Amino acid sequence: MYTEKQLEQFREIINTSRRAVFFGGAGVSTESGIPDFRSQDGLYKQKYAYPPEYILSATFFRTHTAEFFEFYRDKMIYTSAKPNAAHLKLAQWEREGKLAAVITQNIDGLHQAAGSKNVLELHGSVWRNKCARCGKSYPLEAVTGCDGVPRCACGGVIKPEVVLYEESLDGDTLEKSVEYIRSADTLIIGGTSLNVYPAAGLIDFFGGKNLVVINKGETARAVDGALVIDSPIAQFFASV
Repeated sequence: MYTEKQLEQFREIINTSRRAVFFGGAGVSTESGIPDFRSQDGLYKQKYAYPPEYILSATFFRTHTAEFFEFYRDKMIYTSAKPNAAHLKLAQWEREGKLAAVITQNIDGLHQAAGSKNVLELHGSVWRNKCARCGKSYPLEAVTGCDGVPRCACGGVIKPEVVLYEESLDGDTLEKSVEYIRSADTLIIGGTSLNVYPAAGLIDFFGGKNLVVINKGETARAVDGALVIDSPIAQFFASV
């Protein structure tokens, strides 16, 4: 749990920041009711006919498309989820000119729902979908509003614009993320175990003044020189 001293340190950092950047993961959305992958109750600890890592791979999408969509609709889409205190606070800081960008590993769109404008989605979004054959774009309803495999008018499969295992991150999004982190005076790392690469490696590009890690439990890698706050991030941001 965080201390009053840590809370005051963080407030001072935010109040003096002019170009902060937030880098976040699944823990940002767990307090909105969206489960993560690696915690005790996460998807990777649950039992399925296939391991979730395999179900969410490009190979499985290609070879077991119907089973992919069954899992995807059941476990990856949470349209009723609402932004929590962390999403709302980040949007507020952007409006106030303190936060330059949100870089997220999440695909739920909650940062935009909270009002954040400059959001870099490393792993894509469930809200964007595209025909794998002709490239036509579709809303989320094209995936959720049918059973089985969603298909385009051309007959192609409508694929969610999310990055599956075996797929590369979008080059433009990655490049912009590096630029924002390099030019930041403050980097806030929140709600991520820093397990997933190449995303977790982005923090190595930071050379600014203030580095903060806010996460429930230890991260997979140590972050030297950081103010480390052990707390669920929405709970902490509600006190800032």
